[in-house]
Amino acid sequence: MNIKPLADRVVVKPLDAEEKKQGSIIIIPDTVKEKPMQGEVVAVGPGKISDAGQKMAMEVKKGDKILYGKYSGTEVTVDGKEYLIVRESDILATL
Repeated sequence: MNIKPLADRVVVKPLDAEEKKQGSIIIIPDTVKEKPMQGEVVAVGPGKISDAGQKMAMEVKKGDKILYGKYSGTEVTVDGKEYLIVRESDILATL
């Protein structure tokens, strides 16, 4: 992967959403399914520069599993794989 995020941005590989079935067959088109809100961090930027000029350390690191906002970030496709680029402030928690 040749993506190097800048500032406080993080590249996330979305985890596949778990499909739950309850006894009946229901086919739901992909366009209606909810987006997954969990992912794995694959690259981290160097950190944001504070108003005082100091670099602030990132709280997440490569390999962390995270929760992020439903409509957060920008979707990109690199080498046929889909990724999401989000700001660190859009990350809600680590798992």
